[in-house]
Amino acid sequence: QLQASGGGLVQRGDSLGLSCVYSGFTFDDYSIAWFRQAPGKYREGLSCITGTSRTTYYSDSAKGRFTMSSDNAGNTAYLHVDSLKPEDTAVYYCAADQASCENYGDSHDYDSMWYWGKGTQVTVSS
Repeated sequence: QLQASGGGLVQRGDSLGLSCVYSGFTFDDYSIAWFRQAPGKYREGLSCITGTSRTTYYSDSAKGRFTMSSDNAGNTAYLHVDSLKPEDTAVYYCAADQASCENYGDSHDYDSMWYWGKGTQVTVSS
């Protein structure tokens, strides 16, 4: 199971940290990722950490302002976003799969991972 939290209403330029608490699997054997879905848009992959190597991957749209990390002891993955923009308004999801992040290639289609959690809404006001 995965559960994302930490969303809310923020202002342009703010920073925000999202958390994803997971259970039922060991991070060493899985990859965990974040993706989002904005109103009226397709889901967009953001970042992924491969459990075996602890390598972090970012989509082009996430590079620079998004930072993904993990706290294995706490069974939690994080996504920190800086300099939020109104276009970051979306529901943010975390997901997990036994496949490594590399399997998703440049498409970063992490929404195809086997396990999803309930998303958390982030709304950025201008």
